[in-house]
Amino acid sequence: MLSDKASTQAVGLSGKSLFLLILVGLSGAALVLDWFSGRILTPAVSFTLPFWTSVLVSTALGYWVVPLLQALKMSQFIREDGPEAHLKKAGTPTMGGIFFIPVALLIAAVWTGMAGGQLPGEVLAAIALTLAYGFIGWLDDWQVLRYRSNRGIPPRLRLGLEVGCGVLFSAWLGWSQPEITTLAFPFGIVLPLGFFFWLLALFVLTAQSNALNLTDGVDGLAAGTSAIALLGLGVLIAPTWPGLMTFCACLSGSCLGFLAHNYNPARVFMGDTGSLALGGALAAVGLITNTLWGLLILSALFLAESVSVIAQVSYYKATKGPDGVGKRLLKMAPLHHHLELTGWLETQVVAVFYGIASLLVGVCLGLDYFF
Repeated sequence: MLSDKASTQAVGLSGKSLFLLILVGLSGAALVLDWFSGRILTPAVSFTLPFWTSVLVSTALGYWVVPLLQALKMSQFIREDGPEAHLKKAGTPTMGGIFFIPVALLIAAVWTGMAGGQLPGEVLAAIALTLAYGFIGWLDDWQVLRYRSNRGIPPRLRLGLEVGCGVLFSAWLGWSQPEITTLAFPFGIVLPLGFFFWLLALFVLTAQSNALNLTDGVDGLAAGTSAIALLGLGVLIAPTWPGLMTFCACLSGSCLGFLAHNYNPARVFMGDTGSLALGGALAAVGLITNTLWGLLILSALFLAESVSVIAQVSYYKATKGPDGVGKRLLKMAPLHHHLELTGWLETQVVAVFYGIASLLVGVCLGLDYFF
């Protein structure tokens, strides 16, 4: 039986090579998009410059923060019922979101402020929601570390905090854009929702953040797929929302800066601090710009992860016998753990998910361009 390292080499995959591939791919995509849009010589509205600034600052800061988290014994709790290969991750520091999320938000605030003379309201709102969801994630991470278990804050409290932040964000959105009670789609389709738009907004905010949280279970998976989705969303909204485009560019770049420390074998995990913040950021941008159709496509992988958990739990409950034990639809949920238990290496899961995420960006931008 080959060791994990030998097996990885045998199939030509490694965490580092995947990191370099996505770094070069997203950097090239940002540069090409700036070139064809005429933004290449306009730093104030460039995608590439804030993207790379965030990559470099986040990467550099990680070399100080990661050892600090290790020294403070902020180690991830590893589930004993998870994939056996994950047991060796014990001792890896978590809560990495505390450095790469603030980096992105600070650079976005400074960059958009310099470009327009003041910080745009929509960027400030997106930053505020991202910080709020990141704080909820931090509370969850802190409880896990404090009690050395995989149970964070009570689920009802966590959901209540997420909904509460969502209500405040929706109140601001309704005040700033009273007409935003319709859904816009390609082909010129507009669907009026009225009051139900706000129920949808709360659902999107909580569902997106928790879906991304579920995706964060394999080295480099959440950071890489988030970077790809944020780049796609930034390009989608660039013509009409330059401030939020910069916001997406900074978060995408900062994800890659974090990924420099998170690719397999990971030296740090983002924790709920990072994953909830990233999900909140994506949802905030999708709602403000009324591009939920695009967000749905770009987040299809995160949705699949959520659906796999819902299906697993539902099937188990529906098939419970007299002994109280049910059947499992998957070997383990979320989906990436099922693939691992069927024999996939972590790097194979990550490579396939990166490819799918990139394809989803192509589909989304193609629909926007042609229709």
